[in-house]
Amino acid sequence: MEKKRSKPSGAQFRKKRKEEEEKRDKEKGALLRYFGSSTTAQDETSTSLPAISSATVTVSPPQDELPSTSSATHVVPQLLPEQSFDSEAEDVVPSTSTQLETSEMPGDETPLTPTAEDQPLPTDPAKWPSPLTDRIRMELVRRGPSSIPPDFVFPRNDSDGRSCHHHYFRKTLVSGEKIARTWLMYSKVKNSLFCFCCKLFSNKNINLTTSGTANWKHASTYLTAHEKSPEHLNCMKAWKELSGRIRSGKTIDKQEMALLEEERVRWRAVLTRLIAIVQSLAVRNLALRGHTETLFTSSNGNFLKEVELMARFDPIMKDHLNRVLRGTASHNSYIGHHVQNELIDLLSSKILSAIVDDIKKAKYFSIILDCTLDISHTEQLSVIIRVVSLMEKPQIREHFMGFLEAEESTGQHLASMILNRLEELGISFEDCRGQSYDNGANMKGKNKGVQARLLEKNPRALFLPCGAHTLNLVVCDAAKRSVDAMSYFGVLQKLYTLFSASAQRWAILKSQVSITLKSWTETRWESKIKSIEPMRYQGAAVREALIEVRDKTKDPVIKAEAQSLSEEVGSYRFNICTVVWHDILSTIKHVSKLMQSPNMHVDLAVSLLKKTEQSLQSYRANGFVNAQMAAKEMCKEMNVEAILKQKRIRSTKCQFSYESHDEPFSDALKKLEVEFFNVVVDEALSAIAERFSTLEVVQNRFGVLTNFPSLGDEELTEQCEALGNILHFEKNWDLDSRELVQEIKNLPNLPSTTPSLLELISFMSDKDLSEIYPNFWTALRIALTLPVTVAQAERSFSKLKLIKSYLRSTMSQERLTNLAVVSINHSVGEQISYDDVIDEFASRKARKVRF
Repeated sequence: MEKKRSKPSGAQFRKKRKEEEEKRDKEKGALLRYFGSSTTAQDETSTSLPAISSATVTVSPPQDELPSTSSATHVVPQLLPEQSFDSEAEDVVPSTSTQLETSEMPGDETPLTPTAEDQPLPTDPAKWPSPLTDRIRMELVRRGPSSIPPDFVFPRNDSDGRSCHHHYFRKTLVSGEKIARTWLMYSKVKNSLFCFCCKLFSNKNINLTTSGTANWKHASTYLTAHEKSPEHLNCMKAWKELSGRIRSGKTIDKQEMALLEEERVRWRAVLTRLIAIVQSLAVRNLALRGHTETLFTSSNGNFLKEVELMARFDPIMKDHLNRVLRGTASHNSYIGHHVQNELIDLLSSKILSAIVDDIKKAKYFSIILDCTLDISHTEQLSVIIRVVSLMEKPQIREHFMGFLEAEESTGQHLASMILNRLEELGISFEDCRGQSYDNGANMKGKNKGVQARLLEKNPRALFLPCGAHTLNLVVCDAAKRSVDAMSYFGVLQKLYTLFSASAQRWAILKSQVSITLKSWTETRWESKIKSIEPMRYQGAAVREALIEVRDKTKDPVIKAEAQSLSEEVGSYRFNICTVVWHDILSTIKHVSKLMQSPNMHVDLAVSLLKKTEQSLQSYRANGFVNAQMAAKEMCKEMNVEAILKQKRIRSTKCQFSYESHDEPFSDALKKLEVEFFNVVVDEALSAIAERFSTLEVVQNRFGVLTNFPSLGDEELTEQCEALGNILHFEKNWDLDSRELVQEIKNLPNLPSTTPSLLELISFMSDKDLSEIYPNFWTALRIALTLPVTVAQAERSFSKLKLIKSYLRSTMSQERLTNLAVVSINHSVGEQISYDDVIDEFASRKARKVRF
């Protein structure tokens, strides 16, 4: 029976070695494609091929070929077809934590943020990171093994009293000659020996590569056996070969380097253009995808249409599409919907990162929340953060932080959602100084509302109800108290319905008037002035249109309705109501618009409300008389008699009544004044005083910052102490009240006798006085941070309707939020560097290196 060989024959061994050499030659230089990548601790590295480049590849593309928003020089990301990036099949290739290297070039003025691998490598082999990345391995080879000084005294073991010796680092030949063991290293941390080359290139777990050897009794025998092993010899060859390549600079030939640079420039230029297209479409709230994802088809969507349009005039994009159509870039086209989502996510992340930096620099912030239903009947919570930005000069900014899907509308659930969102963004809720919501019970509830639950965690987060929403409720309360007030708007709605239901009737109306009728909503009362303006200034023309409709129509129902409305519009009562409502809503609308400004702050809002209250009180005194005069002029234009007829009063028999009925008004005009005019104006005045009490309380707490010129020393001290106590929680103080008193007394001459908070902080910034008056500066920033309205959240709902339309109702929550962040914060997005986006995109797409 033939005996089986225990070892391969010489021919088999030579064949196997030849195959390994061919494989090594084939893969030689392959690591250069990934050189510069900062792999994390999870990366798998190979040691069979030491072909590592010693040069960092950088490019400086021409400005006309590669537009950039950053002046710093960056290392080009590895975005090459040879790297087998799978940009279109994310579900096939798992994502890795590999990051591509960015290095600072000589002359850079803006160095990149250092990574963990940019830190100095320790000399002790026990402290080397594990596993070793290609970049660290090459750096260690360039630096070489560390040596032990000849006079170093090695510590002894407690067990046997043995220690390492200097003669271990030299090998004695049979001739008596001694040569140095350059591969042997000593670890002072573990008091053990390591093999330099095996630790770098070996895959085997032996003592000299993992924990080191400290068996001093048999150390000489173990070291002699190790240096003769085939594994050690192969690692020594790999070490010496790589060291020689680094010294000679022949890690890769020049031709391959030039091709590599050209590919990197091309891919970077292509991605720059794709990111610009995505950002442009997102800012304009346009859909990116179509029914198909095929180039040069009619329904492939806005993104591919923009790519095709750019390819007509841009040579770089034209060349890229030609490669895609030829199939040379079929797996790396970067124009699929997966890449679109990634680019949108990257842009949103960069914008949010810039906003968070602004918030952290400002320190103090306030939150604004509001909810609405989207097209898919999902409750969307809009999150706004208000700060006094200190980037250039003090400026009030309200940043949109995204939409949150609210599964429940309870105060507890909404409060937990906003706290979790702040934690995800890395923003400390302890720095929150204000919160503003609408007047819903789940938001402003004193016991279980959102504001109450947040105040439990941070009492310094002062609650202010939305001023614009509260002002709208003031008018709503006033209108509901009078029957004549509500019936008046019912007539307006009938007018709009009559004309808008028919194109012919609408054409008749447009031929008579220049201001068309408008429909009104149930919630926004100040907007109803748009439906009153045609009746106030063109009432006669509207009446003529009704008469024309009555004469031309053949429908008896429409004829009767037109006749009835024409009589109502021409009545003296209707015209008086028109003038009164127009005057009241004009005042309310003006204040509401001013309060919705992002620069609105507490003291200015209270000042506007006081002026509104004074205006209504003045109108209460003589407004009805003026309304009669204006109504008579309107009746004169209509050629009708300005007489208010008293309707017949119907009396009913009441049994067992202990109180007498009110005496009926014999004068119809007096009855209209008492039951309509006085009721509406008085209710509006009382509602303003009641509903804005919370806002006035907060303003009084910070009133010392603006009215200090009129305060005495004792009163100034009391108000400063009260403000300091409000901004105090547990052992944390925002300001020192005693120092604040002295700072206020020592303030320089101010630009005006009654400056506002915004004028004060601008004055201090222009004069650079923040360091001299730090407590006053802090108090001003906190006061300006307090929100007055939730108008910014309402504006975000307009973008929500444009982004998530009925054709895009199946959009995911993540994509909706990212698109909204890019669209609403477009001014911040304009400052984002495309180079940073490309670098982040490259680090996400890079794979682990395997040989």
